[in-house]
Amino acid sequence: MTVIKRLKRKFGIAAPRVAVRTHAPWYLRWVGAIVAVGCMLIFAWYTFDWGRSLAGFQSGRAAAELARLSEQVVHLRDENDEMRTQLAAMERQMQIENATHGNLAGQLKALTDENALLKEDLAFFQTLMTANGDAASGISINRFRVRADALPGEYRYQLLLVQSRTRSREFQGKLQLVVDMVQDGQPQVLVLPHGEEKGPYNLSFKFYQRVEGVFHVPPEATVKRVQVRVLENGTESPKSSQTVDVS
Repeated sequence: MTVIKRLKRKFGIAAPRVAVRTHAPWYLRWVGAIVAVGCMLIFAWYTFDWGRSLAGFQSGRAAAELARLSEQVVHLRDENDEMRTQLAAMERQMQIENATHGNLAGQLKALTDENALLKEDLAFFQTLMTANGDAASGISINRFRVRADALPGEYRYQLLLVQSRTRSREFQGKLQLVVDMVQDGQPQVLVLPHGEEKGPYNLSFKFYQRVEGVFHVPPEATVKRVQVRVLENGTESPKSSQTVDVS
């Protein structure tokens, strides 16, 4: 009885239901899963975009605004480059104008000094026409000046030598400077030229000669006075001399 009951329970009306399903290949299952995931992503994207639209954000308008801003940035960058180029050109032009102005100012000063010197020469020669100079030597020293120059220990001297009308031959000789100075609290005397330095001190003129030059002393020395002497070739005694105080 027990066996019969078991058979009826398994194969009879009360037996469990059996479902018959078709077996699908694994690749079809993967394709279906991918399609399902894609649909979900598309749905999620449209849902997200719809939410942004509800919030007032529109991707098309944002892209257009971004493109406009990018174009404006490029335009401003080009404009800045052009302005830098113009500024550099203006700076170069200003430097050229400043240099030209400086050169013109220097030339104007030089011409003004030369004009003043020529006026002095003219006034001097006008008075010289009625004078005979130094009757004893025939050589006179005029406008002898000594002043400190730009560098420490550098001094510039100027003078005008004139030969009187009583002498008609050309004067040949040299100039000698005797510098009285104080160095380290002790008086010192410097005679120029010394050694073989004779070129700047040579004299050769018939009527007049303007002489200008520089001499150097130790930077720590203080020049008190300078005496200029005019020596003719072949003689030791000066034909004329003059002294000026410097400091």
